[in-house]
Amino acid sequence: MREFDYRRADDVTGAVALLDADPDARYLGGGTNLVDLMKNGVEAPARLVDVRSLPLDRIETGDDGSVRVGATVTNSDLAAHPLIRDRYPALTQAVLAGASGQLRNMATVGGNLLQRTRCGYFTDITRPCNKREPGSGCPAVEGEHHNHAVLGASGHCVAVHPSDMGVALTAFDAVVSWRTAEGAGEAPLTDFYLPVGDTPHRETVLPPGALITHVTLPPARVAARSRYRKVRERASYAFAIGSVAAALEVDDGVVRDARLALGAVASRPWRARLAERVLVGAPATAEYFTAAADAELAAARPLPHNGYKVTLLRNLVVAVLTELAEETSR
Repeated sequence: MREFDYRRADDVTGAVALLDADPDARYLGGGTNLVDLMKNGVEAPARLVDVRSLPLDRIETGDDGSVRVGATVTNSDLAAHPLIRDRYPALTQAVLAGASGQLRNMATVGGNLLQRTRCGYFTDITRPCNKREPGSGCPAVEGEHHNHAVLGASGHCVAVHPSDMGVALTAFDAVVSWRTAEGAGEAPLTDFYLPVGDTPHRETVLPPGALITHVTLPPARVAARSRYRKVRERASYAFAIGSVAAALEVDDGVVRDARLALGAVASRPWRARLAERVLVGAPATAEYFTAAADAELAAARPLPHNGYKVTLLRNLVVAVLTELAEETSR
């Protein structure tokens, strides 16, 4: 591991100033992803700026009924908070589906959204990777890709985003806010992650040196009837091979509102807007749930060894929506 400087920030302005003064520095939250990447040689920052002591560890309600989550709130605290459990249960379920209890106690909300892909070619510095070294190639296209993207990928990168939390936040129209030396900025999570295209090394819209300060969940009545379901290759904690965050409002057998996002299918949490349009105004039946899933997955372009994901996601969407519809009708 490369020798590095360590600083502990006292306030947001000071933290941003430290990054502004040294473009080769990185913010350190829980360190559950960054430190691993430093050990592997993928990341080699000259300085770590510890932001865990900043006053960004609160979960608060806004005057409009929104919920504001500070960037240094731990995953464990987020999952356990009464506001989240009551208003956005799928978010609690998504957080609890990720990692182990020990990791959730350390990992932060901001860090979770910025975690890097777990693609084996990305984390192995002896292999080429366009995300790590632009222009070097993507060996996963012809190599090991059984858990790689089926939506929104390109020939330059087929890796998937590993966050469970991000899938639920995407379904609920969360907005990410940040600070830089020039001022504040924000973006909906659906726009926060950049399309892969031919620049997979550019992952988010964050300006250089930006510090995520909080994530805002707008009020959404439908979110109280929500669920997160994750499929993984082993019962102990593991990254998803497919996941769904869904919310459904049904009145007199007809879908009045629907939110749907998919995980482990693309370089970012995938908001299933085509499926939502099929669902709203349609009968809450398995037939229409299947039609919605098929509409979204029609754009899937699986690789030779990950086509199973299309069937898996189709069945998962139908199963979760059916459970929510049955729960709503009770």
